[in-house]
Amino acid sequence: MENNNKYALILGCSGGFGKATALELAGLGYNIFGVHLDFGSNKKNAEELLEQIKAMGVKVTFFNLNAADDKNRDSVIETIKKALIDEPGSYINVLIHSLAFGSIGPLIAPNAADQLQQKNLEMTLHVMAHSLLYWSQDLIHNKLIREGSKIITLTSAGSSRAMKNYGAVSVAKAALESYVRQLAVELAPYKITVNALSPGVTNTQAVKHIPGYESMLEASKRINPNQRNTLPEDVSKAISLFINDKSYWITGQIIAVDGGESIVNSFE
Repeated sequence: MENNNKYALILGCSGGFGKATALELAGLGYNIFGVHLDFGSNKKNAEELLEQIKAMGVKVTFFNLNAADDKNRDSVIETIKKALIDEPGSYINVLIHSLAFGSIGPLIAPNAADQLQQKNLEMTLHVMAHSLLYWSQDLIHNKLIREGSKIITLTSAGSSRAMKNYGAVSVAKAALESYVRQLAVELAPYKITVNALSPGVTNTQAVKHIPGYESMLEASKRINPNQRNTLPEDVSKAISLFINDKSYWITGQIIAVDGGESIVNSFE
């Protein structure tokens, strides 16, 4: 493995898609900056991941904080700038946005107190959608994302489908995809690509917060042409394709990474 002084910044690096991507990119020689928010046993898992990446022979720095907080974002960016000051020409080659924290619940309930409130909707949109824009803006203005950089976020089929208790996340994912299209257009003159990958149903910690997730996993497995659920590693390998310089003409796209799950008629 050759270290080419390439850097990846992964927002949401400690589990699921973020963890798999951190390992995939480290295996390709990318140095890793990772942001996660973990406590207790989950914090220990993040520490073990950091050591695992170190053992792969690349540089790695993790930040255990809320990536959607403005002050935290400023702090991480300043730390990255200081870390790269002795490496002229180094910058963030890949930004991975994999933040999956949002409110689950009905938009309308018989008892108004049981339905999602304004604060729930605003928080979900801020974390899962707006944060992509804010990180992109600040990284660009700090010259940490430059010509040739790749910005990749993770969406879901829920962006265009209605599902019980998924309303806030569905709205956030739809907004996220709109940001992808808009950023792709505005960043094209800078030769920076922006794309979203849409994984099939995957057994991650995030999906376990959705009521009835077990039946959702089983149903998606049944209709998937490959007769299995999507794995985080399926997505991280797809990400490794889209960070290749040869992908320069693919931008502003929402790309399913689901083994064909989304093209199957589920009524058959």
